[in-house]
Amino acid sequence: MPHMEKDEPHNIDIQTQVNYLPEQSDEAGNRFVFSYTITITNHGSSTAKLVSRHWIITDANHHVQEVRGQGVVGEQPLLKPSQSFEYTSGTVLATQVGTMRGSYQMQAEDGEQFEIEIPQFVLSVPRVLH
Repeated sequence: MPHMEKDEPHNIDIQTQVNYLPEQSDEAGNRFVFSYTITITNHGSSTAKLVSRHWIITDANHHVQEVRGQGVVGEQPLLKPSQSFEYTSGTVLATQVGTMRGSYQMQAEDGEQFEIEIPQFVLSVPRVLH
């Protein structure tokens, strides 16, 4: 039944884009700064609020940072159907390559809580992959 997703109340799409910030990094000091821009789009049929976030950030030494917090960039955006919210944040790694993944805790208009998985994405100093 390919038309099932039409009636899905909770269908949130996450897009990620990463930039390495060499001017803020100190490569000799093993400090690698990345910004990431996340676009959250509500393809569902009900309005949803982003309540909190949970990130798992892993560097190449398998050092894991877990970040939990209310909202994103100090906001708890409310996404009506087909609305998007975009924000940019950053993280610091001790290695040139790492990964981030996590989840957003959302709340629907009717009070129902649900979780949206943020697919893993790679943080990498550009020349490392060439």
